[in-house]
Amino acid sequence: MIDLVAVFGAYMTALLLRFGNVHQAISVQLNYTVGIYMMLFCVLYGVMSDWNRGFFRRGFFVEGIAVLKYDIVMMIAIVVILYLTHIAGDYSRLIFGYFAVANAVYTFALHCIFKVFMLDYYSKSNNSDKLMIVTEAEYAEEIIRKIKDAKAWDYEVTSVAVMNSDMVGEEIAGIPVVANQYNLFDVSRQMPLDQVFMYLPGIPAKQIRSYITDFETMGVTTHYNVEVKELDLEGKTAGRFAGFAVMTFSLQYLDYRRIFVKRAIDILGGLMGSLITLVLTPFVALAIKLESKGPVFFEQTRIGKNGRRFKIYKFRSMYIDAEERKKELQAQNEMGDNLMFKMEHDPRITKVGKFLRKTSIDEFPQFFNVLKGDMSLVGTRPPTEDEFEQYNNYYRRRMSITPGLTGMWQVKGRGVVTEFEDVVKLDLEYIDKWSLSLDFKIMLQTVGVVLFGKGAK
Repeated sequence: MIDLVAVFGAYMTALLLRFGNVHQAISVQLNYTVGIYMMLFCVLYGVMSDWNRGFFRRGFFVEGIAVLKYDIVMMIAIVVILYLTHIAGDYSRLIFGYFAVANAVYTFALHCIFKVFMLDYYSKSNNSDKLMIVTEAEYAEEIIRKIKDAKAWDYEVTSVAVMNSDMVGEEIAGIPVVANQYNLFDVSRQMPLDQVFMYLPGIPAKQIRSYITDFETMGVTTHYNVEVKELDLEGKTAGRFAGFAVMTFSLQYLDYRRIFVKRAIDILGGLMGSLITLVLTPFVALAIKLESKGPVFFEQTRIGKNGRRFKIYKFRSMYIDAEERKKELQAQNEMGDNLMFKMEHDPRITKVGKFLRKTSIDEFPQFFNVLKGDMSLVGTRPPTEDEFEQYNNYYRRRMSITPGLTGMWQVKGRGVVTEFEDVVKLDLEYIDKWSLSLDFKIMLQTVGVVLFGKGAK
């Protein structure tokens, strides 16, 4: 995409320098056709030569050489195409020269900006995968150094667990040691964690198998450094990670192209929902204020993908002392295991709040969460912090994807399911069967649920 942007920008620049009027120049069929040739070559060269492989590991000098080679090959290819189509004599040499220089400059500049952004900002942001290294004391520093040298953009080493020594509270190569063999899963369950890199040559394969199974159950991807035949588990693939030969264990297979489309739909839906929320806010705010004191919006810390904390937004539907009164009403919780709180005639809900909940209008501010990326249009229900603290490894796997405004539980079990175990089953069914078509199906079913107020309490 960046290469295409550079080609387009360079060609527009060349036409502007040559003719002074881009619109007039592009209206000439020859100029338009050559521009299409250039963009098609950009795509074909990228796919066929895979010249951006190892992009993040290339230094600026090597990057410049790669861009120069790409630019020269493109110019040669375009000359050959113009010659074979017998239009070379009619095409402006100046446009060709201007484009060659501009394309090299723009491509190099955009590559460098993108590289710096992804390595220095994105990899350290909340959205990148959080990686824990599980190893033994004598190997930790070398592993951290090698992983950092790999210069990956999509994950950040955030913690180390040393399994043969109690080093909790110390740092190794600037990375905090957060766990040992006794509290590994107590700690990892309650922290943002997406991936684990494991190297444990001194621990029996049977114990390693147990660790991998527990991480898989949590929905955390596990990379093991050595192929061990005894670890015959579902979701195993062989490959390389930061230069290491690994067996990777994961129960999730999410294609990045479909994830890209899902996020694009979330952004579009988030924008539309946010605009509707802005229109609704004055009327909802007036109704809320007329009945009870307190803010219009309700904010609460919820748990997002793989343990990330975020603030969820809703229109306030309860009295301002609702959280304090929750303990008094715990005995009337309709969810038998107390891992969620549901109560049909909840006295904490205002009269306006009952209407907001019945129509699901109270949920509209969550479109801002969708727009921010904390939530998706479709996903699993984001738990509160006190609920999350009670999760075991199996329950935690429901948080291995971005939580959603709606989901399988909302359209199948809302107001019907009274056991948290059943909620988890529905959420895991969604995770295991996820597809874009399933998302669209759930969104359509949600419209019916909202219109008829099914299960709203």
